[in-house]
Amino acid sequence: MKALFCGLGSIGQRHLRNLRGLLGDDVELLAYRQRGGGPVLNPDMTVRAGATLESTYNIRSFSNLDDALNEQPDIVFVTNPNTLHLPVALAAAKAGAHLFIEKPVSHSLEGLDELSALVKEKHLATFVAYQFRFHPGLQLLKKIIDWGELGHITGGHVVNGEYMPGWHPYEDYRETHPARRELGGGCLRIQTHELDYALWLFGMPRQVYAVGGHLSNLEVDVEDAVDVLMHCHHEGRALPVHIRLDYLQRPPQRVCEVIGDAGKAIYNYYTNEVETHDLATHKQTIHRFNDFDRNSMFVEELRHFLACVRGEEAPLVDLDEGIASLKITLAADESLHSGRAVAIA
Repeated sequence: MKALFCGLGSIGQRHLRNLRGLLGDDVELLAYRQRGGGPVLNPDMTVRAGATLESTYNIRSFSNLDDALNEQPDIVFVTNPNTLHLPVALAAAKAGAHLFIEKPVSHSLEGLDELSALVKEKHLATFVAYQFRFHPGLQLLKKIIDWGELGHITGGHVVNGEYMPGWHPYEDYRETHPARRELGGGCLRIQTHELDYALWLFGMPRQVYAVGGHLSNLEVDVEDAVDVLMHCHHEGRALPVHIRLDYLQRPPQRVCEVIGDAGKAIYNYYTNEVETHDLATHKQTIHRFNDFDRNSMFVEELRHFLACVRGEEAPLVDLDEGIASLKITLAADESLHSGRAVAIA
């Protein structure tokens, strides 16, 4: 198998390490790198001094995308900044490569119809990398909802808050794409996992309302704190879902609380627990995932993608689902700037 990486920042390197770990020497690695350079990162986000990506992982690099695609890669990893996803994905699809696209699928809907038509015409496996769908806690929460253990769902409360300057200590946060609007930054587009798994758990919202903006002293030109209220429907009933996203919280918080008329369940990323409460029996149950390793989500999504490429599985997050998640993000962004609720067609 031949794999081309378009973007080798922290997430690109994570997928690179995991792919090498899964396939060993059975994969030939290529990279499209306009600028070259860049540090080699260890799994703990420290820099490997004196190393190059090419020598560390035995990569052949190209400064021109056409030259890289002329090598006829089987799969292409689109792991560059959000605003650059679509041109690379389109070129790769035209070349007949299966696509692994980092979230969100793009920064706008423009051009996605063309990409969608291409991947369907050429029967290309296309996966949008929302790895939290592979978290055992969220998978359990999904089952609890689907099995009706909480009764009729009456509400959802989701939080993702984490201090953004601490994400990548090896670089100046002000220069990274999460901090810059022209690169598709802002918590609505960067912390989009919560919007995606809300779609997975509760369905597509009919309306979205958002308030917030650049509310802190972080040196960014994007929103760093937003509260989103989604008007969903579940089993024929109106369902309000609240989502808090911010670049600010210390200590960080990442939770999802689902409330039903028969009980509630709370997923907590940082404690590795799902806590359930049964109203009828007053029973509290805590499901712990003590052996959970964060990288396992990335490994499992990659294992899943490779199975999709082989035709053994259908993508859990295909291009259509990735576009649906993006529509929620864009509706929230429009609401944030207009001050009005935005309907989603």
